[in-house]
Amino acid sequence: MTIDKSLKVKAGMLRSRNVLTRAERLGKLQAADRWSEGDNVIGMPKVRVQKLALKKKKKVKKEEEAEGAVVDDKKK
Repeated sequence: MTIDKSLKVKAGMLRSRNVLTRAERLGKLQAADRWSEGDNVIGMPKVRVQKLALKKKKKVKKEEEAEGAVVDDKKK
């Protein structure tokens, strides 16, 4: 049975996956020189999936504006 078009998510999967496909694992292992072309795919070493961490927004602008307002009040 297929999913109705109205129920599908347009952006796809937005969160990060915690499982890699075999091709993705092999690519990461080859990049790290932990796997070569003739090695057996059974018993392949584990590959850690890096999670993306969202950066917190800086409050520098608000602090600068507050300091600027304090300095302007002192000048008056």
